[in-house]
Amino acid sequence: MTDTPDTNAPEGMPQQPQPQMQVLAQFIRDFSFENPRAPESLRMEARPDVDLGVEMSAKGRPDGLFEVDIKLTVKASTTDGPMFAIELVYGGLFQLGSIPEAMVEPTLLIECPRYLFPFVRRIIADATADGGFTPPFQLDPIDFATLYMQQRAQIEAQRAAAVAGEAAGNA
Repeated sequence: MTDTPDTNAPEGMPQQPQPQMQVLAQFIRDFSFENPRAPESLRMEARPDVDLGVEMSAKGRPDGLFEVDIKLTVKASTTDGPMFAIELVYGGLFQLGSIPEAMVEPTLLIECPRYLFPFVRRIIADATADGGFTPPFQLDPIDFATLYMQQRAQIEAQRAAAVAGEAAGNA
Protein backbone atom coordinates (compact mmCIF):
# COMPACT_ATOMS: atom_id res chain seq x y z
CA MET A 1 0.00 0.00 0.00
CA THR A 2 1.51 3.25 -1.06
CA ASP A 3 1.24 7.02 -0.90
CA THR A 4 2.07 7.68 -4.56
CA PRO A 5 -0.73 8.75 -6.88
CA ASP A 6 -1.82 6.57 -9.77
CA THR A 7 -0.07 8.13 -12.77
CA ASN A 8 -1.74 5.63 -15.14
CA ALA A 9 -5.22 7.14 -14.65
CA PRO A 10 -6.75 8.54 -17.87
CA GLU A 11 -6.42 12.30 -18.29
CA GLY A 12 -9.34 14.21 -16.86
CA MET A 13 -10.35 11.33 -14.56
CA PRO A 14 -10.05 12.02 -10.85
CA GLN A 15 -7.36 9.94 -9.22
CA GLN A 16 -8.50 7.60 -6.49
CA PRO A 17 -6.49 7.77 -3.27
CA GLN A 18 -4.40 4.66 -2.77
CA PRO A 19 -5.25 2.33 0.14
CA GLN A 20 -2.91 2.77 3.08
CA MET A 21 -2.07 0.76 6.17
CA GLN A 22 0.30 2.18 8.74
CA VAL A 23 1.59 0.34 11.80
CA LEU A 24 1.79 2.77 14.70
CA ALA A 25 2.79 0.35 17.47
CA GLN A 26 3.36 -3.33 18.20
CA PHE A 27 3.22 -4.92 21.64
CA ILE A 28 2.93 -8.07 23.71
CA ARG A 29 -0.47 -7.89 25.41
CA ASP A 30 -0.14 -11.21 27.26
CA PHE A 31 2.54 -13.90 27.35
CA SER A 32 3.03 -17.16 29.22
CA PHE A 33 5.67 -19.86 28.80
CA GLU A 34 5.56 -23.08 30.81
CA ASN A 35 8.19 -25.82 30.86
CA PRO A 36 6.70 -28.04 33.61
CA ARG A 37 9.05 -31.01 33.28
CA ALA A 38 12.38 -29.21 32.92
CA PRO A 39 15.09 -30.37 32.74
CA GLU A 40 13.78 -33.85 31.76
CA SER A 41 11.71 -32.36 28.93
CA LEU A 42 14.91 -31.04 27.33
CA ARG A 43 16.16 -34.58 26.66
CA MET A 44 13.55 -35.48 24.10
CA GLU A 45 14.14 -38.51 21.95
CA ALA A 46 10.98 -38.32 19.86
CA ARG A 47 9.52 -35.44 17.92
CA PRO A 48 6.75 -33.87 20.03
CA ASP A 49 3.10 -33.62 19.06
CA VAL A 50 2.24 -29.95 18.70
CA ASP A 51 -1.23 -28.51 19.19
CA LEU A 52 -1.47 -25.03 17.70
CA GLY A 53 -4.35 -22.60 18.07
CA VAL A 54 -4.60 -19.25 16.29
CA GLU A 55 -7.22 -16.53 16.74
CA MET A 56 -7.33 -13.06 15.26
CA SER A 57 -9.37 -10.15 16.54
CA ALA A 58 -9.68 -6.49 15.67
CA LYS A 59 -11.54 -3.57 17.14
CA GLY A 60 -11.93 0.04 16.23
CA ARG A 61 -11.08 2.80 18.64
CA PRO A 62 -12.73 6.19 19.17
CA ASP A 63 -9.65 7.90 17.70
CA GLY A 64 -10.17 6.13 14.35
CA LEU A 65 -7.31 3.69 14.84
CA PHE A 66 -7.61 -0.12 15.03
CA GLU A 67 -6.20 -2.63 17.50
CA VAL A 68 -5.42 -6.03 16.00
CA ASP A 69 -4.45 -9.04 18.12
CA ILE A 70 -3.11 -12.47 17.26
CA LYS A 71 -3.73 -15.00 20.02
CA LEU A 72 -1.52 -18.03 19.73
CA THR A 73 -1.50 -21.15 21.89
CA VAL A 74 1.16 -23.79 21.39
CA LYS A 75 1.27 -27.01 23.39
CA ALA A 76 3.99 -29.58 22.76
CA SER A 77 3.95 -33.03 24.32
CA THR A 78 5.36 -36.51 23.92
CA THR A 79 4.15 -39.83 25.29
CA ASP A 80 6.17 -38.98 28.42
CA GLY A 81 4.05 -35.88 29.05
CA PRO A 82 3.98 -32.15 28.32
CA MET A 83 7.11 -30.43 27.08
CA PHE A 84 6.08 -26.80 26.90
CA ALA A 85 3.02 -24.59 26.66
CA ILE A 86 2.94 -21.07 25.29
CA GLU A 87 0.16 -18.52 25.22
CA LEU A 88 0.85 -15.27 23.42
CA VAL A 89 -1.37 -12.35 22.56
CA TYR A 90 0.54 -10.01 20.30
CA GLY A 91 -1.05 -6.80 19.14
CA GLY A 92 -0.59 -3.91 16.84
CA LEU A 93 -2.09 -0.46 16.50
CA PHE A 94 -2.96 0.33 12.90
CA GLN A 95 -4.14 3.32 10.94
CA LEU A 96 -6.04 2.66 7.72
CA GLY A 97 -6.65 5.17 4.98
CA SER A 98 -8.62 5.15 1.73
CA ILE A 99 -9.68 1.53 2.17
CA PRO A 100 -13.16 0.73 0.83
CA GLU A 101 -15.58 -0.17 3.64
CA ALA A 102 -15.99 -3.72 2.33
CA MET A 103 -12.22 -4.26 2.58
CA VAL A 104 -11.68 -2.94 6.13
CA GLU A 105 -12.47 -6.24 7.90
CA PRO A 106 -10.33 -8.40 5.58
CA THR A 107 -7.49 -5.89 5.88
CA LEU A 108 -7.67 -5.99 9.67
CA LEU A 109 -7.95 -9.78 9.93
CA ILE A 110 -5.66 -10.84 7.07
CA GLU A 111 -3.13 -8.14 6.18
CA CYS A 112 -2.50 -6.80 9.68
CA PRO A 113 -1.88 -10.28 11.20
CA ARG A 114 0.30 -11.10 8.19
CA TYR A 115 2.44 -8.10 9.10
CA LEU A 116 2.60 -9.04 12.81
CA PHE A 117 3.36 -12.74 12.25
CA PRO A 118 7.17 -12.57 11.84
CA PHE A 119 7.42 -10.89 15.25
CA VAL A 120 5.15 -13.53 16.82
CA ARG A 121 7.29 -16.26 15.28
CA ARG A 122 10.46 -14.73 16.69
CA ILE A 123 8.97 -14.42 20.20
CA ILE A 124 7.94 -18.11 20.16
CA ALA A 125 11.36 -19.21 18.89
CA ASP A 126 13.19 -17.08 21.46
CA ALA A 127 11.01 -18.34 24.32
CA THR A 128 11.59 -22.00 23.46
CA ALA A 129 15.33 -21.39 23.00
CA ASP A 130 15.48 -19.55 26.34
CA GLY A 131 13.50 -22.46 27.83
CA GLY A 132 16.34 -24.77 26.84
CA PHE A 133 14.90 -26.42 23.73
CA THR A 134 17.36 -27.07 20.93
CA PRO A 135 16.49 -26.45 18.21
CA PRO A 136 13.94 -23.80 19.16
CA PHE A 137 10.36 -24.28 18.00
CA GLN A 138 9.75 -22.49 14.68
CA LEU A 139 6.18 -21.76 13.67
CA ASP A 140 5.31 -22.63 10.10
CA PRO A 141 3.80 -19.79 8.05
CA ILE A 142 0.10 -19.23 8.70
CA ASP A 143 -2.41 -18.61 5.91
CA PHE A 144 -4.44 -15.79 7.48
CA ALA A 145 -6.70 -15.50 4.43
CA THR A 146 -7.85 -19.12 4.81
CA LEU A 147 -8.34 -18.65 8.57
CA TYR A 148 -10.40 -15.54 7.90
CA MET A 149 -12.58 -17.35 5.36
CA GLN A 150 -13.11 -20.25 7.80
CA GLN A 151 -14.02 -17.79 10.56
CA ARG A 152 -16.51 -15.98 8.28
CA ALA A 153 -18.08 -19.31 7.23
CA GLN A 154 -18.43 -20.35 10.88
CA ILE A 155 -20.10 -17.03 11.79
CA GLU A 156 -22.49 -17.33 8.84
CA ALA A 157 -23.38 -20.91 9.82
CA GLN A 158 -24.08 -19.78 13.40
CA ARG A 159 -26.29 -16.95 12.14
CA ALA A 160 -28.19 -19.31 9.85
CA ALA A 161 -28.69 -21.76 12.74
CA ALA A 162 -29.92 -18.94 14.99
CA VAL A 163 -32.39 -17.73 12.34
CA ALA A 164 -33.61 -21.29 11.77
CA GLY A 165 -33.99 -21.77 15.54
CA GLU A 166 -35.99 -18.53 15.85
CA ALA A 167 -38.22 -19.53 12.92
CA ALA A 168 -38.88 -22.95 14.48
CA GLY A 169 -39.62 -21.31 17.83
CA ASN A 170 -42.15 -18.92 16.24
CA ALA A 171 -43.96 -21.67 14.33
